[in-house]
Amino acid sequence: MELTLYNSLLNDIKIRVKNAQIKATLSANAEMILMYWDIGKMIQLRQQEKGWSAGVIPKLVIDLKNELPETKGFSQRNLSYMLRFAKEYSILQQPVAKLKNSQLLCSIPWGHNIVLMEKIKDIEKRLWYIEHIISGGWSRDVLSSMIKSKLLERLQLNVSSIDSYLPNPQSELAKETLKDPYIFDFLTLAEPFAERELEIELMKQIEKFLLEFGTGFAFVGRQYHLNVGEQDFYIDLLFYHIKTRCFIVIDLKKGNFKPEYAGKLNFYCSVVDDILKHPTDQPTIGLMLCENNNKIIAEYALRDTNKPIGVSEYELAKALPENLKSSLPSIEEIENELSKD
Repeated sequence: MELTLYNSLLNDIKIRVKNAQIKATLSANAEMILMYWDIGKMIQLRQQEKGWSAGVIPKLVIDLKNELPETKGFSQRNLSYMLRFAKEYSILQQPVAKLKNSQLLCSIPWGHNIVLMEKIKDIEKRLWYIEHIISGGWSRDVLSSMIKSKLLERLQLNVSSIDSYLPNPQSELAKETLKDPYIFDFLTLAEPFAERELEIELMKQIEKFLLEFGTGFAFVGRQYHLNVGEQDFYIDLLFYHIKTRCFIVIDLKKGNFKPEYAGKLNFYCSVVDDILKHPTDQPTIGLMLCENNNKIIAEYALRDTNKPIGVSEYELAKALPENLKSSLPSIEEIENELSKD
């Protein structure tokens, strides 16, 4: 490694860091992300042009610590991420102001970008998640949870009648609401359980349920009462989407989806549109959540439905058998074991 060229690289990084610090008060996060990309690109170019190995990174860590002792974030691990970031996002070479994708990358924290690089290979999928990080205000833990539950893939699997009845942007909202399956891994219900038990448990965990459901939803009621033709009917769960201004009717079913369920959900949506919907509201959306959903049967059941409704499965955490529970250590036993020298 030529000392003069290396010193030039070290000096370039120092100048770039100091320039970034000056601008930090105006746009701290965006400038930091761009700085990290620039540093990664500097290292990449030297490696390509001079054939330097990965050994340049540990040396930079030591020298940057000596040259810029007050500056944090230049560990060997983080410099490696900067190099990877530059390699994977060559779009940042173009003028940032003209590139939506570049703006998205600079709009989320560095830790979120690291999670996306680690967990998602496809760049387009990453950009989709970034848009939802921004719109939903997701923390890094929430992002990791959404990726683990394969949120994007579930949104693409739902059987619904959305496209025929809803214009954008409500159609986009509905598609994101009607994912398949819903993951209720925050619930543990032992078989057999009743639909009412599922409702009660979801209400106990309403914050986590709303997180799985999406952003912008307000809870209206459970077993929401409707009086139609002097008869009483009850909607399992009723929500309202504040931004799009529409009601969301949810019907929970234990077991397999049956064609007649679609008629009942269509009925509920019609009543809500007639009784609760304000003239300025958008059409009510219906969601049927079943333990098991046969997509072919659902497609036939929804084919001639005149309301925007969808059918999704839900998955619960598996309850532990009693004999296994008894063999597991208690919390106190685990804590005592960890406290030992």
